[in-house]
Amino acid sequence: MRSIWNGAISFGLVSIPIKLVNATESRSVSFRQIHTEDGGRIRYKKVCELDGEEVAAADIGKAYEEADGTMIPITDEDLAALPLPTAKTIEIVAFVPAGEIDPLQMEAAYYLSANGVPAAKPYTLLREALKRSDKVAVAKFALRGRERLGMLRVVDEVIAMHGLLWPDEIRAPEGVAPETPVTVREAELDLADALMATLGEVDIGTLHDDYRTAVEEMIAAKAEGGEAVAPPTPGEEGGGGQVIDLMAALESSVRAAKEARGEGAEVTELKPRAKKAAAKKTTTKKTAPAKKTTTAKKTTATKKTTQAKKATRKRPA
Repeated sequence: MRSIWNGAISFGLVSIPIKLVNATESRSVSFRQIHTEDGGRIRYKKVCELDGEEVAAADIGKAYEEADGTMIPITDEDLAALPLPTAKTIEIVAFVPAGEIDPLQMEAAYYLSANGVPAAKPYTLLREALKRSDKVAVAKFALRGRERLGMLRVVDEVIAMHGLLWPDEIRAPEGVAPETPVTVREAELDLADALMATLGEVDIGTLHDDYRTAVEEMIAAKAEGGEAVAPPTPGEEGGGGQVIDLMAALESSVRAAKEARGEGAEVTELKPRAKKAAAKKTTTKKTAPAKKTTTAKKTTATKKTTQAKKATRKRPA
């Protein structure tokens, strides 16, 4: 794999020469823009808005735009003169549990490769230290003109680095949660738990991009005979905003998931807490008649005793 950055990992007083390579790649199908009338390619030209002339890449510089529209030119020399200790160094600043890194912060992923034979020993030392500590390293590094935050962890036998957003780049989720208070019933939670259990786990490696496959098949079909793609049948697309019977939808989802796995279509048994509640109700119902029988016996005995006393009073002396 081609490296995109060469530098070193700074691990205290230890310096590890490394090469940075992309750990991911995009597999999405890309399209070109064309003129719909004649199929000609649409290309972009960089034009100066003052004289209307096309400008070559070598003549294009940088500038910072003020609020009033004023442009302040910034040269590469200006940027190079800034004090940036991480310009060619991935500087480890701390080791923390992986759970302390918010997934919202994660950006692109890279592999760090030992650059040369002398780098193999310190590289392996850092890798094994990360493994044994069960922690990740938080580091600073500079890439593409700005300082960034990174997280180093071990993937198989390689040190990988995830670019991280700075904490102040994460927005607070204000106004995102439902504003209207909603009560969720125990029965609904039980069905949601049953659906989660039925869906179970999945091997991420078995998942694939169905949309990309459909696009590629459509392109192949059009290239051969210009066949159009069949439109989706009614009901395939989700009905946003529709009011649904949540319990019925959950039960149907559990049945569908079970059928997809080749299991019976019966809804999963109630959870223990629901079983206890059901058992309690049954016990209460069975006990109730027994109480009535006992009461009836007491009433009958009382009546007999009263009648006997009355009979005794009525006997002649």
